[in-house]
Amino acid sequence: MEPAGRFITFEGIDGAGKSSHIEALASVFRHQGHTVTVTREPGGTPLAEKIRALLLNDAMDALTESLLVFAGRRDHLRCVIEPALAKGEVVLCDRFTDATFAYQGSGRGFDTKLLSILEQMAQSGIALDAKKMRDPDLTLWFDLAPGVAAARLADARAPDRFESQPAEFFSRVRQGYAERASAATHRFVRLDAGKARGAVWSQLIGSLVQRGWLPATAADIAADAP
Repeated sequence: MEPAGRFITFEGIDGAGKSSHIEALASVFRHQGHTVTVTREPGGTPLAEKIRALLLNDAMDALTESLLVFAGRRDHLRCVIEPALAKGEVVLCDRFTDATFAYQGSGRGFDTKLLSILEQMAQSGIALDAKKMRDPDLTLWFDLAPGVAAARLADARAPDRFESQPAEFFSRVRQGYAERASAATHRFVRLDAGKARGAVWSQLIGSLVQRGWLPATAADIAADAP
């Protein structure tokens, strides 16, 4: 049996720069000989992509949002993430459960105890160890002030239902991420996303080199990748 792969998630509010670094990191891992799966949440499977469209466009309350998010996540885990990890692949995912606690929990003010129950239900019983709940091996948190993120997005595209929320909402989301990071320091790496792309990239690569997941020379392979 091939060794278990690496599950790395990218977190942060829209405009923080996650997407511009995911493919760059995938290229570095592929250069090192790894098979890489790049995916996203909400989404990642045909069913979950349909759920994503509902979440981004249709009005609903926080409980409905949360139920849909975890329904899509379970399908994503079953069909994409767990099979890839079982084959020893590196999985890079744009958002995962931390986003649910940050957006629905802190942003919407939804009951985090109930979110924890849904998390346990949706993320258990899928891996080879059926009792284990799937968590990322590493979470890269692109931390950025909401005002800066909003300015970056202003001319990028029409805002979806989440992106159109007021600044106060994203301040709560940011605080939610900070709380998640404080509670899981073993897997969270905070990246100062307010810096230039090259500086953020150096932080990101440095964290992986420090863990021994990439050789020190990896920083030179795609130094200007983002």
